[in-house]
Amino acid sequence: MSQPLSPHDSVAASRQELADIIQRHCPSEGVYETAVDSLLVARSDSPSEGRMPTLYRPALCVIAQGSKDVRLGSELYRYDELNLLVVSVTLPVSGQVTEASPDKPYLALRLDIDPGELTRLIAEAGLVGSTPRPAARGLYLQRLDTCVLDALLRLMRLLDSPRDIAMLAPLYIREILYRLLRGPQGHLLHDLAMTDSQTHRVTRAIEWLNRNFDKALRIEDLAREVNLSPSTLHHRFKEVTALSPLQYQKQLRLQEARRLMLSEGLEVAVAGHRVGYESPSQFSREYSRLFGAPPLRDLASLRSALGAQALPA
Repeated sequence: MSQPLSPHDSVAASRQELADIIQRHCPSEGVYETAVDSLLVARSDSPSEGRMPTLYRPALCVIAQGSKDVRLGSELYRYDELNLLVVSVTLPVSGQVTEASPDKPYLALRLDIDPGELTRLIAEAGLVGSTPRPAARGLYLQRLDTCVLDALLRLMRLLDSPRDIAMLAPLYIREILYRLLRGPQGHLLHDLAMTDSQTHRVTRAIEWLNRNFDKALRIEDLAREVNLSPSTLHHRFKEVTALSPLQYQKQLRLQEARRLMLSEGLEVAVAGHRVGYESPSQFSREYSRLFGAPPLRDLASLRSALGAQALPA
């Protein structure tokens, strides 16, 4: 007669099943969309050679196998199969897979978070009256608990049962968001959705910068746009993103210029001008500082690495 699984064995078995599902839907290295609109899966068969700057949007990121370092400004976040990563606002970060091999690849998923769905869920669950807290980083690590893992596993199983996705995926996603909201750092997601919070106003400033990163930035104008004083905006913005608004804008510009050169074949000077740089030499200097090499050398390195791309989790 078989013995019942202990809680530890049960979690390990769930994580292994999660890894098996991801691997089935990632036939080779790369990032793959799934039949669930907000869900992506990723695989890497070897550690990253260096840090890959990318833009994280609000999402839940979970590693089923392997480990990864994520850097936000000067801060380093190390996470693996035991932790989940929650991004509550759009952030320019850099990531590096640190543990992966062909026999045991890095396997991860990313579930995008819809702030509108958060708002509806908060109202329906009666969580509107949460006590206001000071602004905090828009990215945090949390221990992967069994409730979130179970809901994620049920969502991932739908990839092998596509006819059930339309009916069941929204239910499972709502459960996952509810678990995060009720978690130890759920107030960060709560503040993202609440229109009267300072974090929500910082989020509006972030959204404005993402739409207008190629324009000249005056902190006074941005503060007026989101109904905060310039000093409060600067302080709260840095609390949430670890960057000043100008530093944030610079990273957006450089990442978009890199995309334009890599994906659309724009020349260096044209790409720099397109994202708002008037001085080609300043563009090259700041590009080298962020990506570790001048534009042409960096692009040659990226193109020589087959399938090089930023992993989403």
